[in-house]
Amino acid sequence: MVTYTIDANQRLIRTQCAGFVTFDEVAAHFHELANDPACPNRLDVLLDLRAVESLPHKGQLQAVTGELAQVRARVRFGMCAIVVERPALFGMFRMFEVIAQDYFTAIRVFRVIVEAEAWLGSQRLPIE
Repeated sequence: MVTYTIDANQRLIRTQCAGFVTFDEVAAHFHELANDPACPNRLDVLLDLRAVESLPHKGQLQAVTGELAQVRARVRFGMCAIVVERPALFGMFRMFEVIAQDYFTAIRVFRVIVEAEAWLGSQRLPIE
């Protein structure tokens, strides 16, 4: 299950993933985001994967970045903080840092949500 909320004032999207999440669901999430009228032209991302049980093969991360490229036609991403607990997922999304770096000003993968919140807050880009 993938749910999200958009805070247009803070230019922040908070995404919560739980259970078994497929990369198709994650890609569909970004597609939905691109078409959401509440989505501002520029925003930061907080992706919370602490409740995720597992994800498919890490090679499919490339499909997600392909969807991100479509979103970039309308949305300019700023900072991205990804929060995980399981070591395997942490390693996988460290790889995501590398392949998605063209779409974000900065990406960080965290194991602790408080650290991610603090990082996003300190790195927030000025509103244009």
